[in-house]
Amino acid sequence: MTRISDRHEKTDDGTALQSKGQRNLLLEALDPEVYERLAPRLELTTLDRGEIVCPAGQKLSRAYFPESGIISLLHVLEDGSTIESAVIGNDGMLGVAIFTGDYTLASEGRVQTEGYAHWLPAEVLMDEFNRSAATRNHLLRYTQSLIAHASQTAICNRYHSVQQQLCRRLLLNLDRMPGNELFMTHDEMARAIGVRREGISLAAARMQRAGSITYRRGRITVLDRKALEKCVCECYQVVREESERLKSLTAPPREHLPYSTERRRRVRPAPPGEDRAQPGKSRTQGEIDG
Repeated sequence: MTRISDRHEKTDDGTALQSKGQRNLLLEALDPEVYERLAPRLELTTLDRGEIVCPAGQKLSRAYFPESGIISLLHVLEDGSTIESAVIGNDGMLGVAIFTGDYTLASEGRVQTEGYAHWLPAEVLMDEFNRSAATRNHLLRYTQSLIAHASQTAICNRYHSVQQQLCRRLLLNLDRMPGNELFMTHDEMARAIGVRREGISLAAARMQRAGSITYRRGRITVLDRKALEKCVCECYQVVREESERLKSLTAPPREHLPYSTERRRRVRPAPPGEDRAQPGKSRTQGEIDG
């Protein structure tokens, strides 16, 4: 069975776009019969860095399934500041509001890492959601993992140091991208985490001195992933384990796997020399402390 659409958007010179052989895992896990129905309607498109795929409050006409890029779900406040609730890579999709609400995205979908994605018309996705119980369960399980991701991000932003949050963010990107190179400026990282740029610069410099990463002109090379995993708070592992737990379930639903409470560890303290943001403090204060 061919696992890629024959219909693609065109480049400026009229040739068809070609992805780099990566696949969206959410699409790959669909029942083969379902995928065959959807494949003719899938269109390959580029994800350009900084592109707003869908503004907040706008109805979605398409669902996006990234293959090699990363889309950030950003909440924009009245003063223009932003904070990220989740990231979407080749593990998921942008568009759960299509089948859970009124097609309207509460946050802004902005491309954080360029790449490729397949998009599917919203009405096609909704028809398949209503038609197939297996597809419905599959998409709802992903939605549950996305909610868990957003909830844990809120906890992390409130209680953990800037360095711990930065480690979490880098690891999440590594899980969704090939290789060990990431492309993010200090400004982009600061907007995603919701802190000042200075806090990111201090944390990144500390990690670079420790030999965990190298950083130059928006290019981050992770040299020691295990060091990041040692530094990161438990939020990263909670999100990862919940996603893996839900992926392990098959459709149609069978007896649910037991929910592990062992991973609900105590909040890990910030690394030596860093203080966690304390309850009641503003984000600016918490960032300075971190």
